[in-house]
Amino acid sequence: MEQAQPLAAHLMGQLRSGDQAAAGGLVKLFYPELRRIAASQMTGERANHTWQPTVLVNELYLELRRIKSLPPGSANEEEERTAFLRLSSFLMRRLLIHHARPLAKKTSMVSVTELEEQPSNGEQGLAEIEQILKRLAAIDPVLRTVVEMKAFEGLTREEIAEQLHCSVRTVATHWRFAQEWLRDVIADWNA
Repeated sequence: MEQAQPLAAHLMGQLRSGDQAAAGGLVKLFYPELRRIAASQMTGERANHTWQPTVLVNELYLELRRIKSLPPGSANEEEERTAFLRLSSFLMRRLLIHHARPLAKKTSMVSVTELEEQPSNGEQGLAEIEQILKRLAAIDPVLRTVVEMKAFEGLTREEIAEQLHCSVRTVATHWRFAQEWLRDVIADWNA
């Protein structure tokens, strides 16, 4: 894995500048981790889902190839690796939401003014999730990071502790607090 890190930073730099070939290199480099993230994301999907984790990773690759540019990154190899995996996790979530939309909603014709006035359920759902995560980050940015790593990337407490350079017990405390806080916020949201 140590040899892969400089390659990851190089490929992320190319992806950030819109190089489509970098998407393939990153997917190939991180394929086992992407499959694990995809499998984790799919656990919340319906039992008879038409996609499998491999299909989700393939769709991710196609989505990554559409990227024209990204904000500048870090020179730190580990930060670039983490940035790619978080971007991938976010895109997989978005792909699953889009795939879940009824076909009629995917293909219906609407005017541009209608699009501006009313976001789709998937986009609205992502916006609501982002808003909740921002509120959580205002309490403590580490809480948001723990939630993203646990819920969206499917990392274990041990893996999160390793990446955040803290104890497993600290991660468990953050996760427990975040779960209770999210439960209260969502209950208030739905009330």
